[in-house]
Amino acid sequence: MGDAAIIDGKAFAEDLRARIADLAARFEETAGRKAGLAVVLVGEDPASQVYVRNKGRQTVACGMESFEHKLPAETSEADLLALVERLNSDPAVDGILVQLPLPAHINEQKVIATINPDKDVDGFHVVNVGRLATGLPGFVPCTPLGCVMLLKDRLGSLSGLDAVVIGRSNIVGKPMAQLLTAESCTVTIAHSRTKNLPEVVRRADIVVAAVGRPEMVKGDWIKPGATVIDVGINRVPSAEEGKSKLVGDVDFASASEVAGAITPVPGGVGPMTIAVLLRNTIVAAHRNAGIALAEDAI
Repeated sequence: MGDAAIIDGKAFAEDLRARIADLAARFEETAGRKAGLAVVLVGEDPASQVYVRNKGRQTVACGMESFEHKLPAETSEADLLALVERLNSDPAVDGILVQLPLPAHINEQKVIATINPDKDVDGFHVVNVGRLATGLPGFVPCTPLGCVMLLKDRLGSLSGLDAVVIGRSNIVGKPMAQLLTAESCTVTIAHSRTKNLPEVVRRADIVVAAVGRPEMVKGDWIKPGATVIDVGINRVPSAEEGKSKLVGDVDFASASEVAGAITPVPGGVGPMTIAVLLRNTIVAAHRNAGIALAEDAI
């Protein structure tokens, strides 16, 4: 292991949740009700079930109301859309999250488009995508927002830094690039078709890897002293027979020899995702109830 400082997402997320719990308690006093998050799960996907359970537990631990809707895999698109509409008009619900992926017979875009943008705490609705692009207040996808929080905690101002985002998904890559642009970074979006990818990455003060390819980014791609944020979560076979382990999109062993700071997998970006979801929910609750929330409160 090299000299890179380890960016502890778990500790940061814990601190964030403590601040959210404090805001949630004050919100309840002022509004006379708890902030509420509704999570909708369709089908039996095991990873999604674990994730939804964690979301519910952490929502309650922060002093907010958790409304869980578990629907069978054969639920029709019409029934799911009707549930979303009911949650849109329910004043106890501040945030709505429909767990993806959905079964093949349901159009994900249609479902996301049905969520009220002011309750879209995942930040996937095209209205919130547009708000992010134009600098208006809206909701930003949880993972990239968590990454920016970790970067600012580590580096302070990001202004003028050279950032490379590897990956161009709607969930991480694109919003990440826009958030870094808003922080006055010089941003390159790189991907599988980028020519001379290692050279492009080597220019960067900040590298965000979100491609979903195990240990693709090697240590010799990294500029000495750069800050590396690894969004990847890939399950690969481990040395032990029949066992598997989690690795990121960055080859941690070689990158940590060169980088100034790096997020581990697990324990880096992962814990931030649910913490930021709770952050978005408490922000939504304040907006929906017309209660002011200081910009820097969270």
